[in-house]
Amino acid sequence: MKIVAARNMPFVEAAFSTLGEVTLLEGRQIGPADVRDADLLVTRSTTQINRALLENSRVRFYGTATIGTDHMDTAWLDSRGIRWCSAAGCNANSVSEYVTAALLELGARHGLSLAGKTLGIIGVGNVGRRVAGKAAALGMQVALNDPPRARGEVSGFRCQVSGEEVWMPWETLPGVLEQADVVTLHVPLTADGPDPTHHLADDAFFARLKAGAVFINAARGAVVDTPALLRALESGRVSHAVIDCWEGEPDFSPALMEHCALGTPHIAGYSYDGKVNGTVMVYAEACRFLGVEPTWSPDALVPPAAVPEIEAQAGDDVQAVCRDVVKQVYSIEADDRPLREAAAMDASGRRDRFDALRRGYPVRREFPATRVSLTPGHPAGKPLTGLGFRVFSSPHLPSCSTPLESLHTHTKVEPSLGRGARRHV
Repeated sequence: MKIVAARNMPFVEAAFSTLGEVTLLEGRQIGPADVRDADLLVTRSTTQINRALLENSRVRFYGTATIGTDHMDTAWLDSRGIRWCSAAGCNANSVSEYVTAALLELGARHGLSLAGKTLGIIGVGNVGRRVAGKAAALGMQVALNDPPRARGEVSGFRCQVSGEEVWMPWETLPGVLEQADVVTLHVPLTADGPDPTHHLADDAFFARLKAGAVFINAARGAVVDTPALLRALESGRVSHAVIDCWEGEPDFSPALMEHCALGTPHIAGYSYDGKVNGTVMVYAEACRFLGVEPTWSPDALVPPAAVPEIEAQAGDDVQAVCRDVVKQVYSIEADDRPLREAAAMDASGRRDRFDALRRGYPVRREFPATRVSLTPGHPAGKPLTGLGFRVFSSPHLPSCSTPLESLHTHTKVEPSLGRGARRHV
């Protein structure tokens, strides 16, 4: 059996070599000749999966190690009887950590206190609900909008906060935009159906937005109308923008990069844990398709965290302590700098640099891989636990004056590594 795989999937050769002969290729460069005699194809989102690629091939299974499917012509795959799957939820925790890092960085730069501010979340799936939990851990209020879910869950959204189930009502999109201090998008990219998201964030969207709000897009580039966002930034309707997904990427907009507070090359979901989880989920689906038992596991192969343990700083400023801990594990500024430098290049250089930054992205472990030691009773204990860190008390550290009980409640964190893939039969 011949298997063609994108080389930027961690451990893909080790996993799929248990099923057949593996050929590794650059995902964006995979063409019809490469897959003509392949039985299985597994990639990430840079490979366009459609009739032009697969019509004359013998591929009978395709798996994407990503949560999105907008790079796939699923209707054509269905018509040809090609089984396909995505790794829904594989990097959801990674994206929620990215949003957390962005919020804390903006807070530090501009003297913004997050506690009490309202975070509007558009799209409350695997990513959005984790973002909601981390926002609650930082003391933020949450306003939720998700029309497809609201139609099926009319009573509202139920989540775990401090070990208790809390009911949160669904909001209309205008209602969220008018009250939110920060709006973050976590929707799939769809062009039709009852809830199309292509250019969801357009001039009308930004006109409804609370003046001076922060805007974050870590969903898909084309859910934002780039000229509309630029107008909102120039007018001050949007005070700060954080952009990870770009319309037309890898040819990202240098004008938008110039106006962004933080801009990154579509790496919000690029934690090592998330990428490994994508490989695991697609491998499990391929095994299920072939009717064989999975024999490969990455458990002994995942590297330890670069920062396995942190002694949190003393002080009563909970937000500052959280920002210091998060920045030691993941510096969003380090992802902003090289893309900002690339914005000065010509179009070809920008495209190449964007892809190179994704292809050569360093290992980034998620928050649960790091232990944080705090003095007993430190007020940052609950929020850091809510963000996903493994927190323990260290009596030798200086004591802190603010009691733990005074802190805002936090949302129970779910494991970062999922177990199932979305599959189509």
